[in-house]
Amino acid sequence: MKTPRYTIDTLHQQFPDDDTCLDYMFQKQYSDLKACPKCGVVSPKFYRVRNRKCYECNDCGYQLSPLANTIFHKSDTPLKKWFYAIYLFGVGKNGVSAKEIERHLGVTYKTAWRMAKQIRLMMQQNGSMLSGIVEADETYIGGKAKQERKFNNKTAVVGIVEKKKGIGQVKAFATKQADATVTLPFLRANILPGSTLQTDESRIYSRVKRDFTHEFVNHSKLEYVKSGVHTNTIEGFWGQLKRSLDGTYHCVSPKYLQFYVNEFVYRYNHRDVAAFPALLEAAVKRVQ
Repeated sequence: MKTPRYTIDTLHQQFPDDDTCLDYMFQKQYSDLKACPKCGVVSPKFYRVRNRKCYECNDCGYQLSPLANTIFHKSDTPLKKWFYAIYLFGVGKNGVSAKEIERHLGVTYKTAWRMAKQIRLMMQQNGSMLSGIVEADETYIGGKAKQERKFNNKTAVVGIVEKKKGIGQVKAFATKQADATVTLPFLRANILPGSTLQTDESRIYSRVKRDFTHEFVNHSKLEYVKSGVHTNTIEGFWGQLKRSLDGTYHCVSPKYLQFYVNEFVYRYNHRDVAAFPALLEAAVKRVQ
């Protein structure tokens, strides 16, 4: 059953101003605080310090800052604008560019770019293992080149996706080259042993039989589906990724490509839930 939609009206009702946003951050971080860290008073009462983004103990004056070491740390941008930017990332199917954040929030491009980068830091891929029937494939992202040198100025991205309708998870990582030396360790680290791996005929996957049941289709012979074996799911993810990178961001450097790959992996894995509340939960956590 799908989670109820989280709309812009819901956002404005839940977070009408900066004070509400700051109270949310404080409650999420310190609601289970049993005693003041300084004076030791049990069930302490903290009050908001006027004109400051912190709270003070009623007994000893000890202050707590719910924004310290989060993505909002030392940012002069109003919290409500931050929450709205996070909302845009949660609902934007094709990604959100810094220029779009700049237009929506009325901030400088430099501020918008930093906000987008900080939000993407929350969209890291988790360490869960994929299982069952898993598709694997690689793609290349970058500028065009002559046919004989078609991969020279491109960055490889290797991906895997569970073949579970509606709930299958995806994982992907960017690498300088997609060969067995980098692909096999990635598969072993992210797929449960004994799972079924479906790929194309690439020699990259020639040794996966040691860990997985290997099934493949031969694209060079125009074989795309064979007895339920195919790589259409992961190729559909590649299509969404490439269309969005080209249409929204236009150009992404290899240095930052993994951040954008993480963004679309996160969005795919939260396709049937309200992504904004999940992102907001991540925003409360301290940045390591």
